Amino acid sequence: MLEARGLTKEFNGFLAVRDVDLTVERGTIHALIGPNGAGKTTCFNLLTKFLRPTSGKITYDGRDITAMSPTDIARLGLVRSFQISAVFGEMTVLENVRVALQRQRGESYDFWRSDRTLNQFDGDARRYIDDVGLSEFVDHRAAELSYGRKRALEIATTLALEPKMLLLDEPMAGMAQQDVELISVLIRRISEGRTILMVEHNLSVVADLSDKITVLAQGEVLEEGDYETVSKSPKVIEAYIGVDHE
Repeated sequence: MLEARGLTKEFNGFLAVRDVDLTVERGTIHALIGPNGAGKTTCFNLLTKFLRPTSGKITYDGRDITAMSPTDIARLGLVRSFQISAVFGEMTVLENVRVALQRQRGESYDFWRSDRTLNQFDGDARRYIDDVGLSEFVDHRAAELSYGRKRALEIATTLALEPKMLLLDEPMAGMAQQDVELISVLIRRISEGRTILMVEHNLSVVADLSDKITVLAQGEVLEEGDYETVSKSPKVIEAYIGVDHE
């Protein structure tokens, strides 16, 4: 579904990502992990085109997207979330999802349209809200939600864009354990029929959700495989805790 070959990013002589090869199989949950400074965020931003690669090629669903913009690839069904929850706090849960659905009208998001005009989107909006377990909060202002539920709302607005593939940037960041469990269940549920690539620090979440894991260190691929394989790798153990176990 998503493939990178020779992906490299240089910042003023510093190689943040070096010759990374990555293949995300269709219909899987793939995790991108690594210690601090490994290049995960840079790699993620390259894949979603928020950064331009210095060299390399990115293919999505059989199409070369290396030179495309984030907006253009989102229209192809490759949609990402961000580390910081991005919802409209003064809008209700329903209104937040309805904004995402307004793309069906074309290019305009029509904040000034009457409710009567926008009510046509309510049925679909409620369906996505139900998918993420927020039905009882449909008329609540987004600002009133807990952090975990704000993340769930963000995922609902992402689903409203009808993505073929979701890229989740640290979906568990800053969450209490209760919210982590909530979002883990949600990611598992929405993965049916979709492909997911996520950057995540919580290794218990990675172990529970991921079909395949790519470990980065110092901008390069260190190890790849299922959780059992990468967790037992001496190279991965050394990268994370700084001890050579070979």
